[in-house]
Amino acid sequence: MQKLFISSVIVCLIFTPLLASEKKLTLRTTSVSPQIDGVVDAVWSTADSINDFVELQPYHGAEPKKKTIAKVLTTEDALFCMLICMDDKTNIQQTTGKLDDFGGDIVSIMLDTFGDKRTAYKLAVTAAGVRADCRLLDDARNRDYNWDGVWFSDAQVYDWGFVIEMEIPYRSLQYDEKLAEWGLDFDRWIPSSNEDIYWCKYEESEGQRISKFGKLLFTDFKPSAKGLNLEIYPVGIAKATYLGNSEYKIEPDAGIDIFYNPSQSLTFQLTGNPDFAQIEADPFSFNISRYESYFEERRPFFTQGNEVFMPSGRDRNSGFYRPVELFYSRRIGKKLPDGSEVPLQVGTKAFGRINDWEYGGFLALTGEKEYMDGTLLMTEPQATFASARVKKQILDNSSIGVLFVGKHTASDNYGVLDIDGAFRSSEWQLAYQFARSFNNSEGGFAASAGFTMFTDSWMNLLRCRYVGENFDISQVGFVPWTGTTNSAAITGPRWYFDDGEIRSILAYGGGYLNDERVDDYTDLGGILGFNMQFRSNWGFEISSDFGKSKDQNIVYTSSSVNLSSWFYTSPLWSGNLWGGYSKTYNFDRDYLAFYSWAGASVSWNAIDMLEVGTSFDSFIEGNPENEIEEVTYNARPYASITPINDLNLRLYVDNVFVRSTDRLGQVIVGALFSYSFLPKSWIYFAYNEISDRSREYDALGNTLERRMHTVNRAGVFKVKYLYYL
Repeated sequence: MQKLFISSVIVCLIFTPLLASEKKLTLRTTSVSPQIDGVVDAVWSTADSINDFVELQPYHGAEPKKKTIAKVLTTEDALFCMLICMDDKTNIQQTTGKLDDFGGDIVSIMLDTFGDKRTAYKLAVTAAGVRADCRLLDDARNRDYNWDGVWFSDAQVYDWGFVIEMEIPYRSLQYDEKLAEWGLDFDRWIPSSNEDIYWCKYEESEGQRISKFGKLLFTDFKPSAKGLNLEIYPVGIAKATYLGNSEYKIEPDAGIDIFYNPSQSLTFQLTGNPDFAQIEADPFSFNISRYESYFEERRPFFTQGNEVFMPSGRDRNSGFYRPVELFYSRRIGKKLPDGSEVPLQVGTKAFGRINDWEYGGFLALTGEKEYMDGTLLMTEPQATFASARVKKQILDNSSIGVLFVGKHTASDNYGVLDIDGAFRSSEWQLAYQFARSFNNSEGGFAASAGFTMFTDSWMNLLRCRYVGENFDISQVGFVPWTGTTNSAAITGPRWYFDDGEIRSILAYGGGYLNDERVDDYTDLGGILGFNMQFRSNWGFEISSDFGKSKDQNIVYTSSSVNLSSWFYTSPLWSGNLWGGYSKTYNFDRDYLAFYSWAGASVSWNAIDMLEVGTSFDSFIEGNPENEIEEVTYNARPYASITPINDLNLRLYVDNVFVRSTDRLGQVIVGALFSYSFLPKSWIYFAYNEISDRSREYDALGNTLERRMHTVNRAGVFKVKYLYYL
């Protein structure tokens, strides 16, 4: 009994400081709603508040130079938040912007509304009043900016600082109604001093973690959804497409999007007769590998709520491991060889939660479409696409899930079934994925896994992937590496410095193997790298690899050197530089040679309402005689004009220049006007024109001389209005 008592005392002594250090804020009710105007009303004197922020960077754990106060209140319908930010007015950066596209001083509130320590909402407002919102995923290792909520805010700048106020209707969030507390944190970014400060303290090696949030305590109140929770978006569309010979096709149309939340843990989404055309053309992609290029999804219907259908484990901080993409929505309503698109007739989604379970479903119907492939008339058949997802939280903030993706036509069935998950703590994560494909009666297997671990003094990374020769999901996913096995591991020390210009140093080394059945050979090699980051918000990384490889029956010594750097030393401009050199096989030209690349990007806020910038890439292809065979240049200059918040005009030009021809090979000109006149209500006008030197044919099918000509020109006017019931 005495031993038990002593043990209990020891346990109390160990854990009492930990419990005492947990940060808490009490949510108090009010019958008077604060005015959302950036003015500190008297009602805020009844709110609980916090001011004990701590620096994450540039000096980890230090007390912030400027004071910040956060307060919260609630009515039956909405959560209210106010942040008071002390600073000299001359230091406050105010830049106009639009939703999720911002700069300058910014503050945010983060809410773990399910208490799962893995996911959270983040709602942010700049000193100029620009809003941003997203979902934090995988214990804050990932972010999904495709989530947009209905909430309200305002900002006011004073001589002594600025004030942000937010109103967050509970029906705009999903949450567990049984909880007596939510996870909570606040963040403030101060660009004049490169300070990133939080209410909760995080390890510098890990960054932010939802599992270490403080608590928002409910006393005499619990959130409860009110109203019908129905969002209806009528969409009006007018599209003009250039047909050639000075002729245009005018297509007025209409569609509808519907979101319905019957409860705070279930959402239905329906779209009818949608316009899924991309507003901005895909950037130029230079590819000399044997595999197709990957392009990000940009169409809103597919990006909204897609977190449910994402396999676990991606870590945006390291970028080292990424699970294979089994659901590649670019396959749906895809572009055909003649530039036309497969029509998507209807699409629907449902996703939600029950206790520790997450689930989702997706269904889309595409129509039959005739198209020209060169001189051949082809037909893309009508198809049904479907996906289903179930995921369960286990072991605190780890997870396991099952994913199905399929495509059905009148004559064929394609698809894949996957089991994936992740075991994680705040400093490490082990993710895994096992998949089985089917193509009618045939099929194959694939698997991947990744381990990431960052401590104050060391880094360990490991990844491996197997894709069987019969694993084919080209109709629904993006896994072109059939018949391959590869793995890589790197490890090395990290140094963090409490003061001085250098913030951290990382040195690492490791190795890799890559087996491709088509070559009947296993490539082997080593990896070396060095990373340095500075407190003035810039840094660089140098990496190299070297080894033995085989391609197209040629065994050779492969090697590469890569350099990347980033510069954010001023609130007014930012930039990146990159380059590299490698000895590799050029599958586009079918020979072994050197390949080199160099590029840069820069953006500059010339004035508060105008941002200009460009990206520039050069791709240098060698030949077997070690001479330069070809140089391809790609530049994408742009100008972004934002006279008031949420009204923007973006102009850009994407051009490709080829040295051997001494002329442009492709030019894309684009313009996008967008205005969010109410939350989730937009007016768009987009114009795109693409010109290139692709093959042309006369009336008899003879090839014409290559010349720069317009291959696609289109203008789209679109209105989207939210009815929020």
